[in-house]
Amino acid sequence: MRKITICLALALAFVLASFCPAQTAPDKRPMTFEDLMKMKRLGDTAISPDGKWLAYGVTTVNLDQNTKTAELWIQAIAGPNSESQAPKKLDVARPGDSGIQFASDGHSVLFLSSREGGQQVWTADFDASTGASANPKKLTAISTEAGDALWSPDGNSILFTSAVNPDCPAITAADAATGDKCNADRDAAAAASKVKAQIFTHLLYRHWNHFTGDKRSHLFLLTIATGALRDLTPNDPHDVPPFSLEGGGCGCAFAPDSRELSFTENLDPEPAISVSAKIFTLDLTNPAAKPVAISTSAGGNFNPAYSPDGKYIAWRSEARAGYESDKFRLALYDRAAKTVKDLLPKFDNWVEEFAWAPDSQRLYFISTMSMLYSTSAGISRSFILSLDGALEHFYDSGTLSDLQPLADNHTVLVVWGSISRPGEVILLSVEALSKHEEEIATHAANILHSNAPTTSLHFKQLTNLNGRLLVQLDLSALDYFWFTADDGVKLQGFILKPPAFDAKKKYPVKFLIHGGPQGAWGDSWSYRWNAELFAANGYVVVMINPRGSTGYGQAFVDGVNGDWGGKPFTDLLQGLDYAEQHYPFIDKSRECALGASYGGFMANWILGHTDRFKCIVSHDGMFNPESAYGTTEELWFNEWEFKGKPWDYYGKQDAENPFRKWSPAMSAKNFKTPTLVIHSQLDYRLDVAEGFQLFTTLQRLNVPSKMLYFPDEGHWVLKPQNSRLWYKTVNDWVDQWTK
Repeated sequence: MRKITICLALALAFVLASFCPAQTAPDKRPMTFEDLMKMKRLGDTAISPDGKWLAYGVTTVNLDQNTKTAELWIQAIAGPNSESQAPKKLDVARPGDSGIQFASDGHSVLFLSSREGGQQVWTADFDASTGASANPKKLTAISTEAGDALWSPDGNSILFTSAVNPDCPAITAADAATGDKCNADRDAAAAASKVKAQIFTHLLYRHWNHFTGDKRSHLFLLTIATGALRDLTPNDPHDVPPFSLEGGGCGCAFAPDSRELSFTENLDPEPAISVSAKIFTLDLTNPAAKPVAISTSAGGNFNPAYSPDGKYIAWRSEARAGYESDKFRLALYDRAAKTVKDLLPKFDNWVEEFAWAPDSQRLYFISTMSMLYSTSAGISRSFILSLDGALEHFYDSGTLSDLQPLADNHTVLVVWGSISRPGEVILLSVEALSKHEEEIATHAANILHSNAPTTSLHFKQLTNLNGRLLVQLDLSALDYFWFTADDGVKLQGFILKPPAFDAKKKYPVKFLIHGGPQGAWGDSWSYRWNAELFAANGYVVVMINPRGSTGYGQAFVDGVNGDWGGKPFTDLLQGLDYAEQHYPFIDKSRECALGASYGGFMANWILGHTDRFKCIVSHDGMFNPESAYGTTEELWFNEWEFKGKPWDYYGKQDAENPFRKWSPAMSAKNFKTPTLVIHSQLDYRLDVAEGFQLFTTLQRLNVPSKMLYFPDEGHWVLKPQNSRLWYKTVNDWVDQWTK
């Protein structure tokens, strides 16, 4: 199977050479920030039940207006005239609509729209023969708005989420008006009040970039025929789905007969210190039924999905309480026997997402997997898992997401992207991989310079959102290398060359450090830290996956716990040493270290522990772990990573206190490297005070420094014009000290 997999990866890379041909044409140019903003961004995807239509969202950025606008598109992908039909905007859609889904009969679509004010659930008729849609109809009018809508398999009801005040009267099928009026009156009173003060009686009073307030997300069931609305988690003081849900969405699923619902909820009294979400089922046929917990692990349990035959429920499961980066296993619940088992007891990497095959005999899943024995630079792989335990690897290249098996039982839809191209929708015919290897290789060679979406025996590229722009750009492919740490552990690094690369020249280096710390660099596209854009103005980009990175087994992930500035720090520097020794075009006298989040912490740690870099960029970095503990919101993270609470170590030596042992602030006397500090007011994960403390320290030490402060951003810089300022300030700072 390995030979076939490599062939597929090569073939797909050739197919998408229309975006980034391997041979740079004379008229190609480096990418600019404006190019990055012109790229269309793929959103939600949905396949019609007959497999003939693809619906998807596309977000377009208007840099001048500082806006991002999502729109819904429809495209024929099968049938006699599909090749000649160009994609078009969904007839009934308006800018800002999202969440497109097909009804099980294929004759209607569901979507979310704010065209009449707050976001609500809408449906429209769909003509499966022409792709036309008509007669849009608003189904909900709840004052607290609707999100994460999900159509029941029988088409008779719709599930959605809405944030309500738990102490308001519950919205029931018999009386929805009273509860909704209570919530509407509360919102109106808060908007009209000249007093904006808040009183807190619990932790997690703010999260990421907003204050949480008194409302909690609940699940609601709408009966389409009658319009009856029912809160399925009435007066519940907890969020459903929990805010810690991995992968977004409602974290819920209908049984195939539409009579039962499974969902995720964390019932712990203090969610700020807990990730122990459980899977519950609820009998939808009995209004008096209560949720029943079916998961058994102490850690987080997410994303339940029923097998099409209704016999099983699968979900992603963690074993350890309090650890958000424990291994994500694939759990299987037998509904008849009421038993749970781990389907992959020997698999040592995370299950990122999964989906049932239509015959209920197999599951497809995507894993963050770049095993040490691999010869692949990519970190995403797809697998087929039979219920009898057989595991087959069927895809390996770039970055994969949005896995959707088709009804034919051997074709899957995925979104595929890489470091040099944003995500596009492709279809993979899994069964064909082992049958047409020689033809695939020949076909791939023939289309090396093709500029059009291409069909082959085993895959079909469905979307081509940015092909015309990407063929103009000189974008490099990602190279990778392996090196061995002092303790014998093998680690992986990546290198990206600049446009118009000349191996005889010497190039300065941007040394990127990823966040998490349980994250990873790989062959993936990003709009925030875009490696191609960092390389575009004449830099070699070097990235290392140190201890704590995902994709190399759980023990490797755990290697950062309680050791933030230890082995991960030496891993990074030894990886850079290796790159300097093996890539003669690197100018090791002109290197700048850049990191965000945990990468920002590491940039701060580097600042106090080595002078090898000409400059540093620290974005949203932890400077003082003791103060960061008191100003963050997800306390479980700090308590796990630093092995307790700050006061647990009072009276002990600094070497025995992780909050001080791994504090960049404690090494301030060593700060010498010119440093750009970036932090945002609405960053509640790492409070802006961490950036202010670092900048104040640098200024008082007379270290060349600058601070870029965003009053209207959170942990990430998302607004287009703010992003432009971010990239310009960062690149100018690096240029100042390395060129």
